[in-house]
Amino acid sequence: MKYILMDLDGTITNPKIGITKSIQYALKAENILVEDLDTLCKHIGPPLKTSFKEFYGFDDEKADRAVVKYREYFDVAGMYENEVYKGMEELLSKLKAVGKKIIVATSKPEFMAKKILKYFGLEQYFDDICGSNLDGTRAEKDEVIRYALEKNGIVDFSSAVMVGDRSYDIIGAKKVGLVSIGVLYGFGSRGEFVKAGADHISETVEELYEVIMDL
Repeated sequence: MKYILMDLDGTITNPKIGITKSIQYALKAENILVEDLDTLCKHIGPPLKTSFKEFYGFDDEKADRAVVKYREYFDVAGMYENEVYKGMEELLSKLKAVGKKIIVATSKPEFMAKKILKYFGLEQYFDDICGSNLDGTRAEKDEVIRYALEKNGIVDFSSAVMVGDRSYDIIGAKKVGLVSIGVLYGFGSRGEFVKAGADHISETVEELYEVIMDL
């Protein structure tokens, strides 16, 4: 595989604290109080607006309002309550050394993804960083993947693979026609990946390199 498309949250970095605190903050504004941050990990992966609607029954207006409140916290503090997975920089460095083109494909707003990767000093490893629009459009994973492929002139889909930690990444890849790899060190489970139809599953960052190189 020449092109490696990678999700951000749960795949490159562990955003658990920042995202769950931001969700907690947004829900509090809607008089929903959540003390156990672990119960909010389900929000890591899907588009924010979709997540608020699915898990709390918010209509479009209420979901949009919750997204605004989420960003009030995330943009100031939550973005930095994050950490790069152990071994990730070494993985990216090795992939670049063997000529792989690495592209981020995330449902997170594109400008935010770029800011996070720059903060952690990782932007140098990526040929492109692709995400959603700030207005909430292009947030579904298949839309982001198509955008990344088109923007980078990738027409041979058999030369690209999508790597992610949730079923949304796998399903998005299948809709577009890409091979997919689910990673278990993030927030998804083996059962989730099997059900979604992942082509490959990697347990660790180190194993991910071997899986990619075998494709």
